[in-house]
Amino acid sequence: MIMSKQEFLSSAGLQVQTLDFWLEQRWLIPEQTAGGANFSDMDVARAHFIRDLKADFGVNDEGVDVILHLVDQLHGLRRALEQLRGDLPATRP
Repeated sequence: MIMSKQEFLSSAGLQVQTLDFWLEQRWLIPEQTAGGANFSDMDVARAHFIRDLKADFGVNDEGVDVILHLVDQLHGLRRALEQLRGDLPATRP
């Protein structure tokens, strides 16, 4: 689902200042359109993840940077692996 900034703030349970900081840190990168930023359900899930890292696990901002970078790398590697699997010829037993 695509949502506006206001809908995202409500869905993610964030304050405007928090979102602005997270956007500045590039922890969230919404799709930019002529009408402004569009957020997705994946952005909401990522916001919940960031909030949990900070509130529940006590991760500082530098730690959040590292963790998000590693999670993004993991997802990229998974996509690459799936692409490779799709490119390989099917094997028969």
